[in-house]
Amino acid sequence: MATFNDWMEGARVRTLPASLSPVILGAGICAAMHQFSLGLTLLAAGVALFFQIGANFANDYSDGIRGTDEFRQGPPRLTGGGKTEPKVVKRAAFISFGIACVLGLILVALSGFWWLLLAGVAAVLAAWFYTGGKKPYGYVGLGEVFVLIFFGYMATMGTVYTQTGRAPLAAWLLATGIGLIACALLMVNNIRDIPTDSQAGKRTLAVRLGEKKARWSYYIMLALATMLAISLVLWGYDVAIGFLGLLIWVVYLARPVIAGASGHDLLSVLRNTGLFELSYAVIIAGALVLTTFFPQWPWNATGWSILGISWGIWLIVEIAAIVIHSRRRSHSVADSSDGDTAESSDGADNAAADDEANSIGDGVTNTIVATADTNGDEAASETATATDMDATDITGDQGESAEDVSSENPQRDSAASE
Repeated sequence: MATFNDWMEGARVRTLPASLSPVILGAGICAAMHQFSLGLTLLAAGVALFFQIGANFANDYSDGIRGTDEFRQGPPRLTGGGKTEPKVVKRAAFISFGIACVLGLILVALSGFWWLLLAGVAAVLAAWFYTGGKKPYGYVGLGEVFVLIFFGYMATMGTVYTQTGRAPLAAWLLATGIGLIACALLMVNNIRDIPTDSQAGKRTLAVRLGEKKARWSYYIMLALATMLAISLVLWGYDVAIGFLGLLIWVVYLARPVIAGASGHDLLSVLRNTGLFELSYAVIIAGALVLTTFFPQWPWNATGWSILGISWGIWLIVEIAAIVIHSRRRSHSVADSSDGDTAESSDGADNAAADDEANSIGDGVTNTIVATADTNGDEAASETATATDMDATDITGDQGESAEDVSSENPQRDSAASE
């Protein structure tokens, strides 16, 4: 039986900022155009949110029944992990789609742009056939394309168009930026699943590019999104020069990815990329609103100040990290040296003990040899005084004494050598 936390994991809460962020950005654009509507913004947010949840449940269901999630490295899914029946997950997906459609219908009715119903139908089909159907487009490397379309252009421009009836070029550029971050979110998720997706025949863009190129593409997507945000300078928003500070965040996000982080280590990157997307939307929307309603403020100087402060803080943090790393390294070297000194002392003690043992051994050896020599002299003396014996006996005794001496000599030599 799936728990509440299991269902939250199935909804993939970490990815939900990808659905709300473009709506926030679109609302900021509307406010800058003096045509913001809170009601329409909330409806647009509800549509995007429930479409995202429905797509996540649909992906859980489709991958689960195909066996794609059998060897996945991330948290177990509802279907693939056997936490609930597939039909229950499928029902949850279509309930989410149904809620999104109802909210979208209300949004279209209030805005009067009925042709947007076709966009809603396209969104449902795209969410389902990402991993569903006989030939899911997510299995052939087109996932990022549809993410850019629906979580970049449609969500952002849909919010702008339903409130203003217009679609300015600056809005399209920002929609591209937020869409690229959503693509980066999908890319880092697929980088984590490259080994299992390859085995399951799921040819995502990450699998097609290969691990190295996929990791760099993640970096490039985030960097391009930041540069598109800076392009607002061309439309007179001087504060946008401060958005260069976002590149610092991009570097920190990309570091573990480029370094080869995998498996569970990428979960934090996935979460932080979602937070980056949300921050991207909030910062740009806030800048648009503030510069529109407070035009007399020196925004050019403010932008440069933000940039200088951002890079100044980054430089301080980097220097502090280098100093801390150097101190830790010196401490580890010092500890290693202490260990070597202790080993040398132990070696000297062992050598002294060995010398002492050798000295004792030599003394014992000399004593044995001296004793053997004394015994040999006494034997020779007794042989010389035995004159009452006949020559044959004397010769035999001398032969035996010689044999005894010769047999003792190797023993003395052996003892001396030892």
